[in-house]
Amino acid sequence: MKPEAREYIEYRLARARESLEEAELLLAKGHLNTTVNRLYYACFYAVSALLLSEGQSSTKHSGVRALFDRHWIKTGRLPLEQGRFYRLLFNQRHKGDYDDLAVFNEVDVQTWLGQAREFVDAISPLIQAM
Repeated sequence: MKPEAREYIEYRLARARESLEEAELLLAKGHLNTTVNRLYYACFYAVSALLLSEGQSSTKHSGVRALFDRHWIKTGRLPLEQGRFYRLLFNQRHKGDYDDLAVFNEVDVQTWLGQAREFVDAISPLIQAM
């Protein structure tokens, strides 16, 4: 792997962790829509880093999801639940960002925060091993 690729991967992982921290702060203030946004982006950054570690990338969110599903979920390298969760966050983030009158349940968002932490924590060592 080229040094500049490793640097970009590390940057994406750092952004994933930073987005989780932002989500915690936003949740504490009751900003649920923005919390969901940051949770999705934490996972998106982690998945982007994972894909890049194998020389894959996409300029579109749908492309990142498709590559993740094809190379990590459908192959069993990561559990099916991880793919479902990533898709759920994508849909919920889209709802919160673009739908009028979108309202999230605080308990759901708290649950998603824990799941997003687990998601990023599961991906990080896979990248480090490469």
